[in-house]
Amino acid sequence: MSDPQPIPRPGRVPSLANVKNIVAVGAGKGGVGKSTLAGLLSVGLSRGGAKVGLLDADIYGPSIPTLMGVGGQHPSVDQSRKMMIPVDASGVKVISVGFMIDPNEAVVWRGPMVHGLLKQFLEQVEWGELDYLIVDLPPGTGDVALTLAQSIPMTGAVVVCTPQDLALQDAKRALKMYQTLNVPVLGIVENMSYYLCPKCGNRDEIFDNGGAEEAAKALSVPFLGAIPLNASVRLSADSGQLGDNFVGSQDKVTAALDALVQSFCGEVEAVNAKSSGAPTLTIE
Repeated sequence: MSDPQPIPRPGRVPSLANVKNIVAVGAGKGGVGKSTLAGLLSVGLSRGGAKVGLLDADIYGPSIPTLMGVGGQHPSVDQSRKMMIPVDASGVKVISVGFMIDPNEAVVWRGPMVHGLLKQFLEQVEWGELDYLIVDLPPGTGDVALTLAQSIPMTGAVVVCTPQDLALQDAKRALKMYQTLNVPVLGIVENMSYYLCPKCGNRDEIFDNGGAEEAAKALSVPFLGAIPLNASVRLSADSGQLGDNFVGSQDKVTAALDALVQSFCGEVEAVNAKSSGAPTLTIE
């Protein structure tokens, strides 16, 4: 069977006219820390001075409000223009179905309802001027990613995985999906890469280590970094204080996240330069 032809990239929707970069964060399977990484990336970019929005497209598992410390809040509405105003999470503009349902309520919706809500989040939210709109996708290679790719021009996508073989197999499928959707792959992030004991300093590679970097090389896509497994990340996620990981967190978490943000920005710049036809300088 021949590979499917890439899907043409759509035009910009009016509500996103002042958004410079739209980036999807996805994963081939659940449980790899995708939403947490989307939140950490958004916080890291914002701390660096960028204007950032975070769209929670993980409709069936909307964890972004909790991760960003704004659970229980609700977006306001500009009645004159029928536009929702995102919730402000310490400078990051956030929208999520989690603001609109009871935290204990299950989202039992068919595909058309999910597509309708995602379309509303894209077209009827006052995002304003943003350097980055980070979109947290549901896990897997389902139709939400397809809807997104057919609705808006995305700068690229980041794939999150753990080092174990099973997760890497699913990550490769996600990479292939983005290529089919004509969305540039900005790179792979290896989450829960290793564990450093805070008492003795011993390093344990609980889920193996280095597999994502090897997969990135084999697939000719960038490797954005490895984030260690650490209790501080879990605690900050549960408490909605992801910013704590950027202020001297122990066990190399802060250094790893700073490196991730820097690598991410570099890849976004490279994709934009390529798409604009800007000349590149080669030094021999």
